[in-house]
Amino acid sequence: MTPFSVLIVEDQARFREAFTHALSSVPDIELLGIAPDLPQGRRMFDQLQPDVLLVDLDLPGGSGIELIRHAAQTRPQCEVMVISVFGDEQHVVSSIEAGATGYLLKDSLALDLPGQLRSLRAGGSPISPVIARRLLVRLAPGAQGSTGPSPEAMAATLADEEVVALSEQESRVLHLAAKGFTFDEIAQFMQVSPHTVMTYVKRVYRKLHVRSKVEAIYEARRLGWLRD
Repeated sequence: MTPFSVLIVEDQARFREAFTHALSSVPDIELLGIAPDLPQGRRMFDQLQPDVLLVDLDLPGGSGIELIRHAAQTRPQCEVMVISVFGDEQHVVSSIEAGATGYLLKDSLALDLPGQLRSLRAGGSPISPVIARRLLVRLAPGAQGSTGPSPEAMAATLADEEVVALSEQESRVLHLAAKGFTFDEIAQFMQVSPHTVMTYVKRVYRKLHVRSKVEAIYEARRLGWLRD
């Protein structure tokens, strides 16, 4: 894999040390720096322009979700991995909607952090198993008001290679494309550059494992993300 850079935003010293130790001797990952709070994290992000942002949610100076949203808007090619003690639906969904592409719980740090970051950079969406399970239950047909998905729904969902989550911007691009708008028109609607739109498009293709707009729309409809 091509070498890539990482910026860490984490306020707890023991986790900063653990992350530094995990990445210190990895030849293909460059640790650009570590910020202990939100303001410094935002300054370092803008200055260093990392390929991957590893961010906690509960930070001095504000929520890490603010930084995730800032990263998605200003550097959409940057992958964002949340590392948090919060595994509830509200934090997970808010992070994904803001632009996070991976979500790990701090109690799962026994997992190979370099491997998780490589997977994220390669187009995967690493998610702690307990969170993945909750998302599967939430997204399964008939989940509302029930104790969980049917065995058939769970089997169908588990057949997918991984849990895929689109950011708010990626989802908007996909919905506009499904309505027949060109990528240039979508760029005008979203008030971003065509290059930024194409970055969102490539990330959608990568997450859905497709190579064209038609395939992406088909797959999104199969997953229930688009309605005719």
